Amino acid sequence: MLTRISASVVAMAILGSVPAYAAFPAGYPADYQKLVDGAKKEGKVVIYSTTDTKAAGPLIQGFEALYPGVKVEYNDMNSTELYNRFISEQAAGGTSGDVVWSSSMDTALKLASDYAQEYASPELGQLPKWAVWQQKAYGTTYEPVVFIYNKRLIPQNEAPDSHAALAKLIAGQTDKFKKKVTTYDIEKSGLGFMLSVQDFKADPDYFKTLADVAKGGLAVQSSTGTMMERVSSGENLIGFNILGSYAEARAKSDPSLGIAYPKDYTLVLSRVSFISKEATNANAARLWFDYVLSEKGQSILANQADIPSIRNDIEGKNDIDGMTKLLGKALKPIPVDESLLEYLQPAKRLDYIKQWRTAAAK
Repeated sequence: MLTRISASVVAMAILGSVPAYAAFPAGYPADYQKLVDGAKKEGKVVIYSTTDTKAAGPLIQGFEALYPGVKVEYNDMNSTELYNRFISEQAAGGTSGDVVWSSSMDTALKLASDYAQEYASPELGQLPKWAVWQQKAYGTTYEPVVFIYNKRLIPQNEAPDSHAALAKLIAGQTDKFKKKVTTYDIEKSGLGFMLSVQDFKADPDYFKTLADVAKGGLAVQSSTGTMMERVSSGENLIGFNILGSYAEARAKSDPSLGIAYPKDYTLVLSRVSFISKEATNANAARLWFDYVLSEKGQSILANQADIPSIRNDIEGKNDIDGMTKLLGKALKPIPVDESLLEYLQPAKRLDYIKQWRTAAAK
């Protein structure tokens, strides 16, 4: 968070007695003002993101208020569209995003391995080691993956609290749950595919569990918003592998939407971000990057955008410490490392999708 400085210090700064960088957080380089000046000359930063514009709005507003003259050109798209667009633009050699910010951790890391510049953010020391890959790709959030259900049609005491309980509930009432269970279409959603693979790694009986969950038939979707809408309306009764950040934000104004955190294991997603090696607005990209990771930026994410912080020093409960107090050892963060790339190999991906389709009867 930017340090508070007294009126007398401000006056000294105006007179030139105090260097401009005194306003930056502790640990920032002494010449950080040069980065700010460079960003203002560029005038904008172009973001390619899977975080919807509404959720990112407070972060964008905070950045533009802190750095007048640097506008955020924000492009919100799904993970598959982002991946394909960025690769195509890089191949064509034209303009593209300066910063990528994606919830599809595996495809984001794949892009980073080919196109990211190395950048040691001054916020690096505030992040868990598992969240940073080669100082190129950074995890920026700490988001548990949850179940959602319709509270009008499923009593809270019947809501499943584990993946096995979810399977048992559905397999025991296949008529009730026929075509009423929703999750990601793993062939159309990069995020859905990645979460399914992480389930497979966490649960030795994953495909059996999936087969039981799918006994009534799955209604697959490509977006979290569609799944939440259908569960809330009663068109579907229950959903799994849902981003808890979006579910919690919606539940604040939607009394029909219930949320259950699985206690056997709770995957934790961290939206991966990197700066392009070919960034047109390289200074502004670094400025945005540091801001997102800073105490100020992370506080906005946690307390205004309802997206849990990757840091442990944020006021309130919506950070690593708060989530740990809530879920303890059940939390299973997905590391930002090469293990994410394993199932992106075409043959392995195809084989996995075939196994998933067989278990899900798709």
